[in-house]
Amino acid sequence: TITTSGDYKIHTFTSSGTFTVSSVGNTVGGGAGVSYLVLAGGGSGGSRNPGGNGGAGGAGGYREGKNSGDPYTASPLNAPAGLTVSAQTYPISVGAGGTVPGDAVAQGNTGSNSVFSTITSAGGGKGGVSDPGNSNNVSAGNGGSGGGAAFGPGPKAQNFGYGNTPPVSPPQGQNGGQGRSSNTVSSGAGGGAGGVGTSADGTDAGDGGPGVASVITGSSVTRGGGGGGASETIPEGDAGPGGGGKGKFVNGPTANMNGTANTGGGGGGGYCSQGGTGGSGVVIIRYKYQN
Repeated sequence: TITTSGDYKIHTFTSSGTFTVSSVGNTVGGGAGVSYLVLAGGGSGGSRNPGGNGGAGGAGGYREGKNSGDPYTASPLNAPAGLTVSAQTYPISVGAGGTVPGDAVAQGNTGSNSVFSTITSAGGGKGGVSDPGNSNNVSAGNGGSGGGAAFGPGPKAQNFGYGNTPPVSPPQGQNGGQGRSSNTVSSGAGGGAGGVGTSADGTDAGDGGPGVASVITGSSVTRGGGGGGASETIPEGDAGPGGGGKGKFVNGPTANMNGTANTGGGGGGGYCSQGGTGGSGVVIIRYKYQN
């Protein structure tokens, strides 16, 4: 879709396509520079059915750059400069969210990358899984933001996933959280674009890491929230602000576990169930078209 905000046009890609530059502007009109937001698909949560728990999925990698002279305030404040374009066609890839694995005991799936020109944002890390039978304990995955770790009964800690993988500056995402089996079996949350996923504390599952609010479209929208961890008891992990999915407790509903489409949100962790799917990403391009 193409919208306007003052003297600027904004192209928002919710699925893959092309961005065609017919001609570039002069220096008075902002030149050949564009601002951008490139957000990858979020990872899905781990599945464990019956028994046990899965960690939450991490948010897709979040990268935003602001062209010199563009009046909007970029988030993060240390965002790099925008990109210089030329008269050509640019392929746009919008990453899909990680799907829920079909196996009864499985870690989640990593989200897919989103790409515009030289900017690639990495898909969110997959949630881990812990098997009480000790036959299929798998750590969470790294990615744009890291997946949350699961934890089975006893000393079976799994590793959380690391965000900003591969590394870019400023970071495209944050780490996931650790699981825990003291008092109750709970899993860690997925990392968000704006903060780490919290670890389970023995009574509550981890809450998804927060996303980042951007006004690149002319209004504030928060994207890139991590998924919430699963828990043996209430409360389960909350979804990270910005499209993350909620975690599940053992006898609770599966509603709201999926990451929201086009936010790059991570899927919630599953307890005695499948995890939530990751939310798809988005690519936004903004440039000056009139004075």
